[in-house]
Amino acid sequence: MFSNRFNRWTVAAIALMGTAIATVPGAVLAQTPDHPADTAAQFPTRNDLKSLTGAGSYLAARHASVERDAASAAAFYRSALRTDPKNNELLDRAFISSVADGDIDEAVKLAERILTIDKTNRVARLVVGVHDLKLKKYATAQSNINQSIRGPITDLVATLLSGWAAYGAGDAKGGVATIDKLAGPEWYPLFKDLHAGMILELAGKEKDAGTRFERAYKLDDSMLRVTEAYARWLSRNKDSAAATNVYQAFDKKLARHPLIVEGLRDTKAGKKLPPLVDSAQAGAAEALYGIGATLTRRGGEDLALVYLQLSLYLQPTHPLALLSLADLYESVKRPQMAIKVYERVPATSPLKRNAQIQLAIDLDSADRTDEAIKILKGVTTEDAKDLEAIMALGNIERGRKKFGDCGATYSRGIEALQPGNDKANSVWYYYRGICEERSKEWAKAEADMKKALELQPDQPHVLNYLGYSWIDQGVNLDEGMKMIKRAVEQRPDDGYIVDSLGWAYYRIGNYEEAVKNLERAIDLKPEDPTINDHLGDAYWRVGRTLEAKFQWSHARDLKPEPDDLPKIEAKIANGLTDDNSNSSAAQAEKKKDDGKGG
Repeated sequence: MFSNRFNRWTVAAIALMGTAIATVPGAVLAQTPDHPADTAAQFPTRNDLKSLTGAGSYLAARHASVERDAASAAAFYRSALRTDPKNNELLDRAFISSVADGDIDEAVKLAERILTIDKTNRVARLVVGVHDLKLKKYATAQSNINQSIRGPITDLVATLLSGWAAYGAGDAKGGVATIDKLAGPEWYPLFKDLHAGMILELAGKEKDAGTRFERAYKLDDSMLRVTEAYARWLSRNKDSAAATNVYQAFDKKLARHPLIVEGLRDTKAGKKLPPLVDSAQAGAAEALYGIGATLTRRGGEDLALVYLQLSLYLQPTHPLALLSLADLYESVKRPQMAIKVYERVPATSPLKRNAQIQLAIDLDSADRTDEAIKILKGVTTEDAKDLEAIMALGNIERGRKKFGDCGATYSRGIEALQPGNDKANSVWYYYRGICEERSKEWAKAEADMKKALELQPDQPHVLNYLGYSWIDQGVNLDEGMKMIKRAVEQRPDDGYIVDSLGWAYYRIGNYEEAVKNLERAIDLKPEDPTINDHLGDAYWRVGRTLEAKFQWSHARDLKPEPDDLPKIEAKIANGLTDDNSNSSAAQAEKKKDDGKGG
């Protein structure tokens, strides 16, 4: 419920795709073209490459692949290939790494070498075909793309690209016929109607295009690009009211998507909107984006990366493709690469604001917090009621222990809340309460925690936080213990909440129950230094002194907070004395800022 992650606007092509996903051999992930990763300090220089043996380059490339640094992997594989030019495995890996890096021009050179050895290499055919399409060499594009077919997903992509190549060559009728001939899974017709409609639209066959868009819309009215294509067609060929109705229907399913908001604004103003795409290249980019974005969310990151990079090769500023690529990098824990992609989203795009919010979150995760805060303050200055940006800013400030700042930020959000969405509104009071409690403003914090529970009764994290705080202060002991127990009932496998229960027992002097629950918490979170320290204290109180010193030693080795380390070392040396008996309580307080309990 209380996730820090803001709602992304990367609605992709289809909601359902249960097909097995083809994988790309040796696939690796990396930054986007012309935007080196922040790991550039480690990127190999020419001198580095010259000094390496073939074996050294290969090993370095494999390491870079494991680290999902495709730029370095591609450079090292190409270096190894120069020392062993007839090694087909090196050629293949250098090619795939170049595609993953988004260096399509280099990948094309390698693909052409591969095709002289293996004319059936489908990925090489696809890359060369997309390159031909970009250069408007439509006949050779069709020939290469048609030879890249090998399965349900790649069949669909190749067929759509072939259709767009035919349109580019002046044969719109043939392009639509190519698409219509494709038979396959039940989700094919949606794509077929959408792309056939877009081709017919550009060919001036507006009536036929409308028939295809309407059919696609009836198949799935929750698909963003279908909604946009159909609404745009309606604005030109029917009336603005009909287009507005389509946008409004989507808005009810997914409120305030930036592209839908823009469409609603324009159609309500009576504007006639242009087609979704304006060229064969843009249509092909749309096909690659649609499948790539869907694969990203279906566990097919490697193949998705290929399609998204090819989409951006054809249309470098495609905002949805950029957001999907950044989202992919985040899903594989490469925020540095995502940062570079978010920076490429055009300033004129309605999605720029969303890219800025996620960019800030990734900058913070890369310890560039000042930049993140500056960006979010800029977004909230433009729109003082932008709840997503305000929440992101508050979360970053809270995570960085800027408790005075985050309390003020969450207050701005609370002022902008709309009544009626109690569950969503509850989190604002909970987070502000954390900031107030950590700022030693307990009266305000207690009121906010109670308000959060009023809006969402039995929310386990709020129950845990408020219940523990009462017990820690020696007030409302029975009610506080009941709250923590209710939290544990709902989250029995949450180590932090179970730790709170154990530490609550410790604070009221029930050391046997404290030991039992803290041992359970250790089972759930064995690498947490504070929980280990808590268990050491509990062991000491029940006379298990050797085990207590073992737990404290373990807590010390788990890298606790710098302020806590000397207190733990003092207990290892002298046991639990009056001087250090409150040290674990202080640590428990410090753990509260993440909202996971004491």
